[in-house]
Amino acid sequence: MGDIAFDRRAFLTGVGAIATGAATASLTACETRTGRNVTKSSNVLIVRNFGGSYDEANRKAVYDPFTRETGIRIKVVNFEHEQMLAQIREGRPRFDVMDIDMSNLVLFEHEDASEPLDYGRLKNVRNAGIAQSLLTPNGVGKSYWASVLAYRTDAFDGRKPESWANFWSPGPFPGRRALQGEVDWPELEFALLADGVPLDRLYPLDVDRAFKVLDEIRGSVRTFWEYGAEPGEMLSRGSVVASSTWAGRLQSLIERGTPLAYEWNGARRQSNGYGIPKGAANPDGAYRLIDFALRPEVQAHMARLYPDGPVVPAAYGYLTESTAVHLPSTPGHLLSGFDLDIDWWLENRDSVTRRWRDWVRT
Repeated sequence: MGDIAFDRRAFLTGVGAIATGAATASLTACETRTGRNVTKSSNVLIVRNFGGSYDEANRKAVYDPFTRETGIRIKVVNFEHEQMLAQIREGRPRFDVMDIDMSNLVLFEHEDASEPLDYGRLKNVRNAGIAQSLLTPNGVGKSYWASVLAYRTDAFDGRKPESWANFWSPGPFPGRRALQGEVDWPELEFALLADGVPLDRLYPLDVDRAFKVLDEIRGSVRTFWEYGAEPGEMLSRGSVVASSTWAGRLQSLIERGTPLAYEWNGARRQSNGYGIPKGAANPDGAYRLIDFALRPEVQAHMARLYPDGPVVPAAYGYLTESTAVHLPSTPGHLLSGFDLDIDWWLENRDSVTRRWRDWVRT
């Protein structure tokens, strides 16, 4: 979630136009100045992920158990998308597996920068119940995350905002609000839900209607947040009483007694996934890791350590109710929320983002 903010920001500034001469970052100890000789060994696999607490959770839940079972050592790099695409276009990607947002996996497919997946080599995908939208030609989903409504429980005289319509109602729910800035796709869907559009009829988005509804709340929106911890910080201080936020980011505050809560009604779900860069040095190891990570018990272990939801429904059989209730892919949350339409946003991102920026400046 917060650890992957730069990926989403890069998306909104036009990753597709990246020059092939973009500079590459210094590599981890698994590489040499003359190339990836060491990574040609089938005993080493290089994974690009988001870093931070996300990487720490993957190390405990996925990488170390995978190494114990297979003998394949995992090295991690944190290249940004400009660097990833530049390396692929040069024919020398310095990573074997991409762990990134599914939106970016679709973009990499469009850029001819990733390998088509052979699903016959992913036995844990077969009959696993993974949503069809997460089984793309060049990427497979691995976890769900969501944007939800968060609020102070002491702000509204005992009333609870139970929908985006309530968020858009400063009369019965007075106080300053916050919405997301350019760290992710503009939150047009929330405006449309507030105006009565059903979950299953959101797309294609009625952009004019969405901005008209956004105009109605503009006077109460004082901040457009740009990093994952910011909503929690503002809500804790009381500088806002309600905000969109990434689910899971407030949990530690709630557990410490801060009067905050989530509302899952109208949650906007997105997914992270795996892909293999074109020209990867160790595709066999990549397939083995991806298949391992999609085992139900591994999915559940990851969910205990990091608040993203499993894509394999059977993983919930390994989770307690107290853990599952906070995850975006529990059955109840799946019904009360919706999946962001990646194809619609890719097609419309430039025009909508320009209009969003103009609206924010008004």
